[in-house]
Amino acid sequence: MDRIQLVATAPMGLEAVVAREVRELGYTDVSVENGRISYWSDALGICRSNLWLRTADRVLVKLGEFKATTFDELFEGTKALPWPDWIPGDAEFPVNGRSHKSQLSSVPACQGIVKKAIVEKMKLRYNTEWFPEDGPLYVIEVSLLNDIATLTLDTSGIGLHKRGYRKLVTEAPIKETMAAAMVLLSRWRPGRPLHDPFCGSGTIPIEAAMIGWNLAPGLRRTFDAEAWDVIPQELWEQAREEAYDLVRDDEPLEIVGSDIDREAIEVALAAAKGAGLAKEISFYETPVGKWQPQGDYGCIITNPPYGERIGTADEVQQVIRQLGSIYKRLDTWSAFILSPSKQFEHYFGRPADKKRKLFNARIECALLQYMGPLPPRRNQE
Repeated sequence: MDRIQLVATAPMGLEAVVAREVRELGYTDVSVENGRISYWSDALGICRSNLWLRTADRVLVKLGEFKATTFDELFEGTKALPWPDWIPGDAEFPVNGRSHKSQLSSVPACQGIVKKAIVEKMKLRYNTEWFPEDGPLYVIEVSLLNDIATLTLDTSGIGLHKRGYRKLVTEAPIKETMAAAMVLLSRWRPGRPLHDPFCGSGTIPIEAAMIGWNLAPGLRRTFDAEAWDVIPQELWEQAREEAYDLVRDDEPLEIVGSDIDREAIEVALAAAKGAGLAKEISFYETPVGKWQPQGDYGCIITNPPYGERIGTADEVQQVIRQLGSIYKRLDTWSAFILSPSKQFEHYFGRPADKKRKLFNARIECALLQYMGPLPPRRNQE
């Protein structure tokens, strides 16, 4: 399988970030749509994509795409695809579905049709009338959009935000993928201080440290496709060996997380330990009003409380004002702050240099970007 079309699914607003990551892996034939980045790869690319994509939700194999306005068209189009080339006779192959702006609007009916078509195709290859489905998992998705059916296989399994280091969480944690995106969208790099004064379970500092050391985010977990016969184990071993060789753990890191909640700090410390970064990140308990960042040319990257699940609206206003007051004294610092508040800039005390619309879970937010000066060139070398 020298040419495979992959789809990296992306949270709304992060498509360009995911596309940049895909290109940095060496895949240049990339197309970007809402929530999906398509690119051509080989079997090794499945391994590399799952190990390295920090901001994608999951990596899918695209089996085919065709127009389907009737159940007959859906059945025949599905049956024509090369399912037995991917799925062995003992595989478990559930079908998930979605439909939007399509004549075939009943998702359960579409799932049933697709399942039946795949079974009929596999009967021809395996000469059997019954499949036990007690082997490796191959999750299939049929997605209908504007009467176009797209059929995919999920190579990731659980979402890529599940890195494996976070066993405990605080009440409203930010996803690892969003935290990584915030760091990638900033201009931070090792050699500059990075502070998160509302660190919660420590996700932003940990993701920053992983980026700073070039740690592949998927190294501590497994993926559904690791059990697939069509992808030799040697390829997974090769991809992991490559990732270990690319680690830059000699880079000095100045990363600090703080929070008013002692339990959150304990959760953050446990997560950092799980990521193998406990000695590289400092966590301490303090309210933002007493927070005293040190150093020059640093970055604040943070996700303050929203006042929905954590804190009241008045408390949120107060901490934003306190954060803005401290930032005024940090002449060389930059700040990247994710907030749903339409009044954030008012409370913070200055307009953002840039704003980017993002969704934290289902909450519409803005990534407010305050661009301080870059460090002198000699500090970047």
